[in-house]
Amino acid sequence: MDGTVLVADDDRTIRTVLTQALTRAGCKVHATSSIVTLMRWVDEGKGDLVISDVVMPDGNGLEQLPRIGEARPGLPVIVISAQNTITTAIQAAEAEAYDYLPKPFDLPDLMKRAARALEVKRRAPVRRDAPEEGADTDLPLIGRTPAMQAIYQLVARVMNTPLSVLITGESGTGKSLIARTIHDFSDRRTLPFVVASAADLQGMDGPSALVARAKGGTLVFDEVGDLPVEAQARVVRMLDSLGDGAPQIMATSRGGLMDEMEDGGFREDLYYRLAGVTMTLPALRDRVDDIPLLIEHFLARAERDGAPPRQLADAAIDLCRAYSWPGNVRQLENVVLRLVATAPEPEIHRGEVEIVLGNQPAMEPLRGGDSDKLSASVAKHLRRYFDLHGGELPPPGLYQRILREVEAPLIEIALDATGGNQARCADLLGINRNTLRKKITDQDIRVTRRRKLM
Repeated sequence: MDGTVLVADDDRTIRTVLTQALTRAGCKVHATSSIVTLMRWVDEGKGDLVISDVVMPDGNGLEQLPRIGEARPGLPVIVISAQNTITTAIQAAEAEAYDYLPKPFDLPDLMKRAARALEVKRRAPVRRDAPEEGADTDLPLIGRTPAMQAIYQLVARVMNTPLSVLITGESGTGKSLIARTIHDFSDRRTLPFVVASAADLQGMDGPSALVARAKGGTLVFDEVGDLPVEAQARVVRMLDSLGDGAPQIMATSRGGLMDEMEDGGFREDLYYRLAGVTMTLPALRDRVDDIPLLIEHFLARAERDGAPPRQLADAAIDLCRAYSWPGNVRQLENVVLRLVATAPEPEIHRGEVEIVLGNQPAMEPLRGGDSDKLSASVAKHLRRYFDLHGGELPPPGLYQRILREVEAPLIEIALDATGGNQARCADLLGINRNTLRKKITDQDIRVTRRRKLM
C-alpha cells in the first residue's frame, strides 16, 4: 500500500493497532482522537484515505462525511462503528462513505478494504437526501451478529440501485420488513410501496395495473413461490416490458425456489429476473446472541404503548436463548408480548417463560434413518453463511469457529438427553469422560438437569 491515512478513533488501542498495521504496509499515518483535528487535516489537504469512528468526544464522524465530500471530493472514508445498527449502515451509505465496518472488526479485512480504497480513484460523491425528518427509524432490524451486520451492509448497497431484489428466509425472519426498509431509505421513499398478491395478477391487465399503481416506486411480490404458474408467466412478460420510470422490483420467498424449479413448479426465467440481488435472512436460532437485544426492544416498545415496565431475569433470557424459535423473530415478539400481559411482577422469571414456551410449537426433528439429511442441512447453513458476506470471504479461523458452533449445542443436547449425567453423556458421545469435562469447561456449558422444551 502507498499513501497517507488519517485515523480518527477515541480508543487508543485501536489507533495504535491501525497505525502499526498501516505503517508496516507502507503507509504514512496521522492518528487522532479528535474530530476537530481530523477535519483540520482534511482542510489542509492531508490524507489519501480516512478511517474514522462514529462517536467521538468532540463530534460525530458520520456527520462530518458531507463536509469531507465538499472539501475533498473523491477522498474515500471508511467508517468503523460500535453502533452496529441498520440505521448506522444506511447513514454511512447515504453519506457516501467508501465502506462501513462494524466493531469489533477483522484487521486483515480492514487492511484489504483500505488497500482497495487507496487504489481506486473515486468520482465526486453524489449527495442524497437523508430520510425525512420524523421518519420512523425505530426499526426492529436488531442484531450485532455477523450475519445481521452483513444484511445491514447489503441493504445499504442495493437500496438505490435498479437491481431486482429477492429476499429469502423462513417465516418470521423479517423479509417484508427488509423490503419496506429498502424502500423507506431509498430515493423512492416518497413514491408508492405496493405489495402484490396472486389476486392482483388475475387477468391480462393485472400486471400492467400493478406497475401503474407503483408509479416508479417499489413493487413487491410477496411469497412469489406461491404464485400459480400462469401468474408467473404474466410477471415474466411484465418484467420484460418495463421501461423508463419502472418501479424497483422485489420479491420474498420462504425458500425452496431452486427445488420448485427442478420440479417444474417455478419458472426458471422468472427466478433469474427476480434474483438480481439475493438476501437470505438468518433464522433466529442461527443468531442467538441477538435474542437479548430483541427482547429488550420488544419490552421497551410495549412500555411505550402503555404496558407496565417489565424485564426478564437472566435465567429466563438463558432459556430463550436455548429455545429453537421455529417462528423466528415474529414468534419471539409474540411470546414477549404475552409475558408482558400475563406476568404478575415486573421481573419475568424462568418458570413463566417455561409455561409459555411449553405451549409453543417446536422444530420438527430430523427423520431417523436418512443419513444425508443432516449433512445437507449443515451444507445449506454453511452456504448461507458464505453468501451473507456479500462476495467477501468470512474472517479467518473459519474451521475452528464452525467446529465450536457445532460442538457446543451437541454437548448441551446430549447432556439434556442424559439428564446431566456426565458419564452417560460421555458414553453417548463416544468420548472419554475427562475429555467431556474439559469441553464443558472450555465451552462454558452449565451442567444442570434441564427440562426439555422440545
